[in-house]
Amino acid sequence: MAKQREIFIAFFRSGILGFGGGPSTIPLVLKEVVDTFQMMTNEEFADVLAIGNTLPGPIATKMAGYIGYRVGGWLGLINALIATILPTVILMIVFLATLKQFKDFDFVKGMTNGVVPVVAVMLGVLTWDFLKKSKKSLGWKIGGLILILSIVGMLLLKLHPGLIIGALLLVALLLPVKKEESSE
Repeated sequence: MAKQREIFIAFFRSGILGFGGGPSTIPLVLKEVVDTFQMMTNEEFADVLAIGNTLPGPIATKMAGYIGYRVGGWLGLINALIATILPTVILMIVFLATLKQFKDFDFVKGMTNGVVPVVAVMLGVLTWDFLKKSKKSLGWKIGGLILILSIVGMLLLKLHPGLIIGALLLVALLLPVKKEESSE
């Protein structure tokens, strides 16, 4: 039962603090499941994130469902999903009722505009962390090349991120695996 409580706390915190949609919750979920409760490693989280991005639907619920199931079985899956969506449901009801009355006030407009840079910084930090991790497995040149090609593909060619991730997974399957040198 302690594990179920940890699952609920991890995803409830992420859900209640992840202002701005699913992508803004990713760094929060990472902090909870990797650092706070150690439900998985950084590499495992990166795999869950990559696969979750290739599937349709909101990323927060996909990650919650998989991680909850992996850690706590079917009960963990349901627990994580409820913990992820419950804050949103409650806050939507409260905020929409309140916002309707105060939507034209400058401070409300300012609050919503002020959150955007915070989410951008959170996603930037997450990107930098993943780029540093890719250095260990791919090196700076290949990791940077993949980053640049991904940016070009998404921004200039308007390719869906799932297509880029799928193509990278296909390339990874076809490339030979480097054997790690043992430090014995």
